[in-house]
Amino acid sequence: MVDSRETVGSVAREAASPPTARVVQVLDFLVHHQGQRFGLSELARRCRITKPTCLGIVTELTASGYLIRDPRTKSYGLGPALVAAGRAAQRDFALGSLVRDRLEGLSKQFDATCTASAVVRDEVMVLETITPPGAAAPATVGQVYPFTPPVGLMFAIWEPDEELDRWLRRGPALSAELDVEHVRRIAAECRQSGYVIESLTPTVRRLHRLMAGVAAQDMSPELRELVTELVSSVGEPMFLRGTPGDSDRTHEVSVLAAPTFDADGRQSMVLAVYVGGAISNHEITQRAAALKAVAAAVTADIGGRNPFER
Repeated sequence: MVDSRETVGSVAREAASPPTARVVQVLDFLVHHQGQRFGLSELARRCRITKPTCLGIVTELTASGYLIRDPRTKSYGLGPALVAAGRAAQRDFALGSLVRDRLEGLSKQFDATCTASAVVRDEVMVLETITPPGAAAPATVGQVYPFTPPVGLMFAIWEPDEELDRWLRRGPALSAELDVEHVRRIAAECRQSGYVIESLTPTVRRLHRLMAGVAAQDMSPELRELVTELVSSVGEPMFLRGTPGDSDRTHEVSVLAAPTFDADGRQSMVLAVYVGGAISNHEITQRAAALKAVAAAVTADIGGRNPFER
């Protein structure tokens, strides 16, 4: 009779991959010595692998962006692809039961659909959706749309100024009438308040998303002008901060959104509460406060920091 422990052990040995283990060993070593650079010989010696094997590993990792090679010293260190991978892993970790539970609480509190979204590979992607029983979801998990001005502004507001400006310069923009200075003022106000209010009907929001996809394609100048006129004719997105004054005054609101941040103080996700109708200043204040509290809790849970809080 075969000992099951021996069977498990043999399967584990067969499944092990020494070449893969050496790649992990190199990455683990550099992570442990972050901020430092190592030449090929020293890296091979300290990782206890042969120099030719180490050369093959670092060459491939450098080509993929997981390592960088200093052309002057010919030394190696951690590369930018690991930053993207780390942020993606951090986001996936955050989008476990923790975020779902928090969004469910928010959804129940206001009987509203709540979502978590992020920019993934230059597109805005819906990562989580919580919808009240019997309600139609305005967005589904995995849904994407172009991250093109003015669509997706709420995903650029809390980026550093240079990133916001770079995004605003991305072409082609949907409307020739986009007021860049107005957008910058909106960004400044939203960074101060900690949330943003989008005022668009669902139909117009869908049109902007559709036109963003169309505008991103190659087309003749005549067709591009027609697209621009079509989008401009229905109005640009209105992004508002909480309006001071009479608490009973109402505003047409499609969604309230607030950001979460990673450990570097960079925007990680945007959490949103859908409204889709007229609500008062008092109701805006209530929902914004609850949304900001959830966003702050998620930021804390993933070890992040809000760079706009002093």
